Parts: sequence; structure tokens; C-alpha cells
Amino acid sequence: MAADVAGAVEIRGALARLRRVTGLPVAFGGLVEAGRPRVRISELTGTSTPALIALAVTSGNGLGGKAVALARPCAVTDYSSSRQISHEYDVPVATEGLRSMLAVPVVVRRRVRGVLYGALRSAQPLGDRTLSAAVAAARDVEQALVVREETHGLLAAARPERRPADGGRVPRGPGWEQVREAHAALRALAPKLADPALRAELLAACGLLTASEPTRGARLAPRELDVLAWVAAGATNAAVAHRLGLRPETVKGYLRSAMRKLGTHTRGESVAAARRAGLLP
Repeated sequence: MAADVAGAVEIRGALARLRRVTGLPVAFGGLVEAGRPRVRISELTGTSTPALIALAVTSGNGLGGKAVALARPCAVTDYSSSRQISHEYDVPVATEGLRSMLAVPVVVRRRVRGVLYGALRSAQPLGDRTLSAAVAAARDVEQALVVREETHGLLAAARPERRPADGGRVPRGPGWEQVREAHAALRALAPKLADPALRAELLAACGLLTASEPTRGARLAPRELDVLAWVAAGATNAAVAHRLGLRPETVKGYLRSAMRKLGTHTRGESVAAARRAGLLP
């Protein structure tokens, strides 16, 4: 249920951006229902009637159903007279007064997860610019869903073990190494998020895997901590650079800066100091 709510929020934002960029008067969309080959229209903007609210669009039917079945964008210049689609939904579409329409699927890991629609109340070609903007909006939703799913998966993998609250010996073993890898991967995902609220949520989740309160005076820049997180997981400088999309020389620079702040001289000492300070799991 939480995933559905998060997905609906992403679709709502994408529809608003689509209207803003293209000037389309109407945009709407929804997610594929779990276990069912149909999309439930849940998010609408610019509509003037309730005709499309909660409409269930079955895969293969209508314009959106065709987009789901083919997993690619589809468009028609005049919905009611188009021979390219079936016409199960002509009544609600006509009630809303829609003519020219596009539908773009949201595809995550080769599975259609939702559909974004844009429409005009006149019969005229939508054009490549409008279609490209709709595809870009769908890609934004796809990226957000992927990041959320990866975040939840990493957190689930990290839950079996937690850092002791009494500041005891740092736990070891395969289970705790998985926690460290999860922490590093979560931090690596954060800079890829355009949504500041989602980015803050992700970094807050990272904090669940470390001590409850960092030691006073222990301050590292976000990228310095990103680098140390991967070093703590056993990655080489080259591997860290690949994971974070940095140059190896840049990674070395962040490491040197972290060592200076922590008062350490080696990678191992730096990781240990960061753990004692509550900055790393």
C-alpha cells in the first residue's frame, strides 16, 4: 500500500510537470493494479468532469491499454474516430470532451507499472515535442520508483543486525558486512535524486544504520562520507570511483580530506575513526 501511495505521488508530480512544459490542458494517469492487467486512473489535472476518476483501463483496450500491452508510447489525433485503438472508453473520454490524446507507459525492469496521459480538447496532432516531454515525464517516474524500490530492498537487507547502543565492539561477520554495503549503496543513490524531500528521506534512512547520535566535533562532507562508506565495505579506490561516478584522483582527494579531519593516516584508521564517531555502521 505504501508503494502505491508513493507511486501515485510520483505520477501526480509528473503530470503537473507535463502540463507545465507542454501547455496541454488535461493530463491524467495511474498505476497498474497489483495482480491485475489493468491501470486504475487515480491522478487527474485539468479535467472538468468526474468521468475519468477511478476508471479501470484493461491492458490492450483503448489508448492507454494499448500503451500497456505494447510497453511503448501511443497517440491518436481524434480518439473517438481512431481506427488504431478499441473503443471501450469512448463514453468517459467524450464526456470529458477529449479528442487528441497520448499515453506513455511507465516501465520499471521491463514491467509496465503505470501510464501517463496527455490530451487536447481539439483534434490536432500533438507533435514530437509534446510526445518527448511526456516520455521524459514517464522516465522521471520510472527513476523515482527504481530508487524507492532499491532503497527498501537495501534497508530490508540491513535490518537483521543493528549497531549496539552501548558503543561496544564493532560487529563482524557476513551479516554486518551486508549492512555496510547497504549503507554505502544508499548513500550512493542519494545524489541521483532530483526530489530534495526524497533525497532527505534516503539520507535519514542511512542514519538508521549508524549510531543514534554522531560524536560532537565529528564532521565530514557528504562526499567524504560516501567515499569512506564504500571503503568500509571493502572497495578499492577504483571501485569507489566507479560506484560514485567520480575520477580515482577525486576519490583520493576526498580520502585525504577525511583523514585530515579525522586525524588519521591510513584507510583502515579512517574507517575505524568514522565508526567510533558514529558516522559509519
